[in-house]
Amino acid sequence: MARHSSTQASTQAPPVEQTISARISAAMPSLTPIHRRMGEYVQANLFRAATMRIDELANATGASVASANRFARALGFEGYPAFRDALVRGFEATLAPVERLRSAQESPAGGGELLDASLEQTIANLHATQRAIDAASAEAAVEAILAARRVFVLGYGSSAFLAGLMEHGLAPYHENVESLALAGGPTHAARRLFNASADDLVIAIAFPRYVDDTIALASRAAGLGARVLALTDSVDSPLAQFAHLALYVRAERRLAANCDASVLAVIEALCDAVAHRTKRSAKAAAEMTEFVLPWLTKPRAATEPIAAGAPLKSRLSKRSKTP
Repeated sequence: MARHSSTQASTQAPPVEQTISARISAAMPSLTPIHRRMGEYVQANLFRAATMRIDELANATGASVASANRFARALGFEGYPAFRDALVRGFEATLAPVERLRSAQESPAGGGELLDASLEQTIANLHATQRAIDAASAEAAVEAILAARRVFVLGYGSSAFLAGLMEHGLAPYHENVESLALAGGPTHAARRLFNASADDLVIAIAFPRYVDDTIALASRAAGLGARVLALTDSVDSPLAQFAHLALYVRAERRLAANCDASVLAVIEALCDAVAHRTKRSAKAAAEMTEFVLPWLTKPRAATEPIAAGAPLKSRLSKRSKTP
């Protein structure tokens, strides 16, 4: 392909396999000083550049919008939009929430409208998930938890908090369940999993944007013979490639990466099913409740007087009900 000067547009599509960074390096000798500065900035900040509008890149490099557009054309693109599309191509899943948020901010909306839209999307996620999880898959997941000698729950990023909640929900009904998500990080998780066997179950939670640590640790545990139950989004998930069991949860969220609420709903449903199937679950729940009772506060009765130090809102609310 002929090399074009910084002011010439390409008449031939550049090779798809050639990375943006490589194309910038190849074009550097023929670029103008300002375009070289832009090229160096993009190479040093590929992800950031992929999120930038043309005016943002121009401001970041001390160039004009016209120069930014000519820079894209010098690399063989028809213009800046095509250049940015190519930059984004390697970061689609990662950048999707950013792009959705950017688009949404261009259309003003009130807080109530945004809240309704978010709740409606969560409801749609739950309905889709309910349709996707068949009875046989649900039964197999519950049986795997009940039969396991040890249950390890894996998740990083926001899934780490979901893993903790799953441990919290299963602990009263399974004598050996542990979240490996937070304390000590991935190396601690690896130490706990090094002797995993066919008697153990690893519940791995991962959604786009998938965290490598979750995939790697779950895969290593599977290699040792442990069964893996994946809570993930689809058959295309990296977890689905080696998991023995999988429950697919739709977790779409308009302005963020994932809807944790729909994942948590499935986790709670699994915990409820395990509790129902555990013979002494009612006794265990009663014993646990009795033990934590000293730390619990009962609701205030309607006729109970409000303490002097009660929040102002509570005092005003009581006054408003006084005839």
